Amino acid sequence: MSIQNAWYKGSVWLWLLWPLSLLFRSLAARRRRKLEANRVYNPRFAPVIVVGNISVGGTGKTPMVVALVKLLQSKGLKPAVISRGYGGSATRYPIQVSAESSVEEVGDEAVLIRRSIDCPFVVDPKRTRALELLASEGECNIVISDDGLQHYEMDRALEIVVIDGERLLGNEQCLPSGPLREPKSRLSEVDFVILNGGDDSAWQRLNMPLDEAAKASMSLEPSAWVNLCNSERVGLAFLPIAEGEQLHAVAGIGNPQRFFRVARALGYQPLCHPFPDHYMFSANDFCWKQASTVIMTQKDAVKCEHFCNEHYWYLDISAKFSAGFEQRLLQRIEALLK
Repeated sequence: MSIQNAWYKGSVWLWLLWPLSLLFRSLAARRRRKLEANRVYNPRFAPVIVVGNISVGGTGKTPMVVALVKLLQSKGLKPAVISRGYGGSATRYPIQVSAESSVEEVGDEAVLIRRSIDCPFVVDPKRTRALELLASEGECNIVISDDGLQHYEMDRALEIVVIDGERLLGNEQCLPSGPLREPKSRLSEVDFVILNGGDDSAWQRLNMPLDEAAKASMSLEPSAWVNLCNSERVGLAFLPIAEGEQLHAVAGIGNPQRFFRVARALGYQPLCHPFPDHYMFSANDFCWKQASTVIMTQKDAVKCEHFCNEHYWYLDISAKFSAGFEQRLLQRIEALLK
């Protein structure tokens, strides 16, 4: 069993790592105090909304960022996005992301987000430099930071934490005996806590006293299958699979089982292949003996375009929020911009 699985299954042996978790919490708290003492405030910077998490692995931040940008644009605002560019290795920073940017340079999530939205997007591991570039260009009046909750040197106006509504916070221990980057109590400091999926008991199982106005739920709703080679769209029930052909599902995301469950819920029975989060696919990962149709997430698709064929499809999804969240968020943002 991998340590990641152990975190969410509550394996008893993880308590052997508890002393290291205490050390991690102490060092993380010290780092936070140091960075906050040197926090960069610049009146030229637009207000920053951080969309992050307190656990390692994917929780649904990417569709949240896309939905948030579209919401702000629908209200006449001019948002921009900044990101660390995880998985990318650009030779210079900051770097502006375009729809043609390479995954190798700016990371898979940055490419995915930029192809889903039309707004300025800057990648830099030092996010304050990204903000400097945006301020110099003057093309935005609000900034969304994709991740960066623990980037305490960066000033922020609002904090939104996204939690996997199925796995929640695992055993609720900090690294390495658990999946948390910061203690669970950090949730009481943020402006909004979003549960991505899960059932009606998820809030009860989270067992965190939060203001009702700070709580919201998000669901990821599939809309179509999209062909990687020609962008053809087909309905969810009409994936073209030849008789006798094997369907394969691949997922290199934080919680691959979530994608596999969605595929099954849509009526398919794929042979499932989980990969690590941000996995860089190659053609060798798809060397199956018989002709196959392959389905994947859009995040995985941006890393497979250079070797795909007409049998490769990704699932197009969008984030939907619980009633009232968008209105509460917009009210907070309007107050920031006055």
